Amino acid sequence: MRIIAGSKRRLPLKTIEGKDTRPTTDRIKETLFNMIQNEIPGSYFLDLFSGSGQIGLEALSRGSLYSVFVENNKKAAACIAENIRFTKSEKESLLLQMDVLPAMRSMEGKHKFDIIFMDPPYGKLLEQEVLEYLQNSSLLKEDALIIVEMALGTDYSYVKDLGYQILKEKQYKTNMHVFLTKEN
Repeated sequence: MRIIAGSKRRLPLKTIEGKDTRPTTDRIKETLFNMIQNEIPGSYFLDLFSGSGQIGLEALSRGSLYSVFVENNKKAAACIAENIRFTKSEKESLLLQMDVLPAMRSMEGKHKFDIIFMDPPYGKLLEQEVLEYLQNSSLLKEDALIIVEMALGTDYSYVKDLGYQILKEKQYKTNMHVFLTKEN
């Protein structure tokens, strides 16, 4: 696993052993960042269920001003901290080792994000909990982009009822990215 493009291009990243995280493959990561490349420069990026931190670090490498990483797994958070240090991204990063909902509550009034990326454990409806929370949150800037990584076949028909507009969807072999924004 590595940073694909930008100022920190080709730097290798660590990930934890085992099945506690599912690192996004370089190919899927490259496709994702090609799709959002114009939104990244100058953005504030929130990486939820961060795993190794590779998505938020890729955003920083490509011109994001600041990335916040939220990960409750102790080993994964230690891995993110190590990757942040290795890529010399300490000044433009914040790591919160805690559950996602309390982490978002702790950031209210302190941070506003242009892009929120989440890759929660599949099949636990955690993405729905996060989207429900974000409905009335001050964490989103106007026209913020929310990207949800989920297993193929995951039902997300509820997002319109929560006040989100589906901008696009990209399917891969076993998972997909759904791109959302709040309806005005």
